[in-house]
This record gives sequence, C-alpha cells and structure tokens, in this order.
Amino acid sequence: MRSRPEPGARCRLVLRDARVPRALVEEPEAFGGRAEHDCLRGDLLIEEGRVRRLLARGAPVDAAAERDLGGRVVLPRLAEPHCHLDKCHTVSRLGPVGGDLHRAIEDQQADRARWTREDLRERAGRGLAELRASGCGAVRTHVDWDAEHVPQGSAPLAWEIIGELAAEASPPVTVQRCALLSLPDFDDRSYVSAAARLLASGDGALGVFVLGQADMPARLRRVIELAERHSLALDFHVDESLGQGPEGLEAIARALVETGFEGPVLCGHACALMNLEGERLARVIELIARSGVSIVALPATNLYLQGRGEGTPQRRGITRVRELRDAGVRVAFGSDNVADAFCPVGRLDPMHALELAVLTAHLDPPFAPWLRAVSTDARRALGLDAQPVDRCRSADLLVAGAFHSADVVRGAARQSLEEYLSGSGGDARPAAGYREPFRNGES
Repeated sequence: MRSRPEPGARCRLVLRDARVPRALVEEPEAFGGRAEHDCLRGDLLIEEGRVRRLLARGAPVDAAAERDLGGRVVLPRLAEPHCHLDKCHTVSRLGPVGGDLHRAIEDQQADRARWTREDLRERAGRGLAELRASGCGAVRTHVDWDAEHVPQGSAPLAWEIIGELAAEASPPVTVQRCALLSLPDFDDRSYVSAAARLLASGDGALGVFVLGQADMPARLRRVIELAERHSLALDFHVDESLGQGPEGLEAIARALVETGFEGPVLCGHACALMNLEGERLARVIELIARSGVSIVALPATNLYLQGRGEGTPQRRGITRVRELRDAGVRVAFGSDNVADAFCPVGRLDPMHALELAVLTAHLDPPFAPWLRAVSTDARRALGLDAQPVDRCRSADLLVAGAFHSADVVRGAARQSLEEYLSGSGGDARPAAGYREPFRNGES
C-alpha cells in the first residue's frame, strides 16, 4: 500500500477489490464493476473525498494511495430510525418485569424518579456510543413528553441531555430528537402549540402515540395542522397491538391523503396490520402507499411484548413488511427499546433489527435490497438525503468483514473507512474459520 492520505485530502484513493451491494447504488449501470450475485465488484475510486465509480479490478490508476479490501463489502453508514435513548439500559434496576405493552409502560414510568442529569448522560451516552459503533450516521430517538412531567413551554431533561450528547459526538452523527406525546394531549391546544414551537426551534420531530383512542380522525387533523404550521416531521407510534385492528394506521393514512400533508411521516410498529387479510388488507395497504407514509418495523420489542398469553406465543410481533414493500411503501427497521421494561435485551444496532426481521418475517436472500431498510430508505424515512454509495463522501463509508450480503446482515464487523485505513479498532475481519467463496473471483 502507498502512503495513506490525510483525512479530507484532495487526492485519489483506490480501494482495490471492493464489493458494493447493487441495491445501495443509485445508478448501478453507470457505476461500473462486475455483477456478482447481489453486489457489484471492482476497484472503488475515491476522489476529493467522494466516491466516483467502480473500475475494473486491477485497472491502472494514478492514485495517491490504495488499499486492497480483498473482496470486502462496502456500505454507506447506517441509519437508526426509531430508538429510545431516554429509557435504554434501565432493566438492571427495574426488578421483575414482563408483560404486555401496558405493563411495560407502568414499569418504566416507575423508574422516572431516577432520571437525573447524571443518570441520563450515562445511559443515553452509552446508547449513542453503541449506535455510532454499529456504523450509524443518523439516529432518531424518541423522548417522552407529557403534561404530567413537562410543564408547558419547557422540554424534558432528557431532551436537553441528548442534545448535548449529540453536539459533543466526534465524529459527528445526525441525531433527530422526536417528542413523544399521546393523541389526547392534542385536546390542549395551548400545551401542544408551545411544545411545537420549541420543537421547531431545535429541528425536532413531532411524535404521537396512537392506539385505540376516541375521536381519532379529529385529533389527527389537529396533529397534522400543528405539524404543517411549524414545518415539523411527523412520527407515530401506532397500532402497537395484535389484539385489535389497524384503526390508527388507517386513520393516519386517510388524514394525510385528505389534507395533502407533504412533510415526512414515519409510522412505527403497525403490528395490528397482521390482523387483516385478503381484499381488506390490500385496500388498507393501497391507502398507506397513497399517503406517502414510511413504516418502521421494530421486531425486538414487538416480539417480546406482542401476542402474550399463557405459555409460548403463537403469533409474531411484526407488521406486514413484505406486503408493504411490494406495494411500494418505504420500509425500515429499527432497534426501538433496549435493556428496559419494553425489551429487557436487544441491541442498539439497526442491522441486528434487520437480522431479527429475516427470521420473524421470513425475508429471503438476496439481502442487498433489504439493506436499504437500514441505510438509504431509513434515511429517506427520516427526511434525509438517501446517501447511496455512488453519492457518498468517503467519510460516510463502512467496510464490513463480509464477502456476501448475508454475512453483512448476520452481523459481520463494520468499521468506518477511516478506521479501516488507519487500522484502529480492528480490521473488519470475517469471523474465525470463515472461508470466502469468491476470493479468486470465481462464482
């Protein structure tokens, strides 16, 4: 290898023998490389800190530096579309937990008295560090926000602390804070208007918990009107249940179509969509597609909470991700709750959420298209630029210790390109004993 350029240097860098998932390239026909399963393979050319194209393997290039990746997979940074940094890592002090969503809410509420500045900085900081270590360049975290604990015109302490942690992060990561209110809160127009003004001043998103409340259409119109007035993105916890129909999701989609709201809208959970089949399911999904809503599935928490009864559960806690994607609805996967009353285990890593979804929703190879759900499509769901590989800065690239998309999904080590080139933090190597089936270019 030639000498490594300084970060940000205006020069040519060639990453020899790279694999890039084809689905993560915006213009694959123009990008170059040789098709190999669900990837493109070649020498990745980077100029002036940006990805340019894939060259034929071994092509002569006048470059300031080059590195042989040995066929490793290159990805854009991941995006975490739905997590709860204010709640994470509390399970060790909660005592016996377990039960459905309502029991988890009660158990977590009892822990609020411990949410001091020091406690929140330690737990949320640990969670954010885990997300950054997983390769995330963008994160949306929900922050509980209700009149009982948050006076009008002020913000929760967790809102402030997470903002501080985001500002301190190095290298930087985009952290979107989303206020999590309940739908009945919007009956108090003065309270929610004050909250919306505060959100707009800090680029926050407006989040709402929707599950079986009365007067849903009228209240949702108030939510949408408030978001429109303050140019806020919307994010709903909706239909987090296998015991009733998807009234919330259907009402949200219908209200968006009727009002023409154009801001980004993300709906999380939507488990109740599993209760529909046949023509009824098709009609609701068609309405969701027309509304422009993105859906984030959260398999870890919903597998733990949903479908509970006596003995082993018989139903799976997830939404209809395959049917939604087939209908053109943007689908993402997120970590949701980690080590708290809602999910006592879990991992702050959207790729782990995708791995769980493979098992829960029977997602089959090739997996490169599903990688969009934790990268380019997840970013779009958050209202951000997609950041496909052929539009990436070199600072936004990951190198995975994998030679196939299936190994990326099952948890191969990931490093930023800068870490990989410097040799810090390990070498994104595959697991011990792994034999790369295409090392010699043979398929």
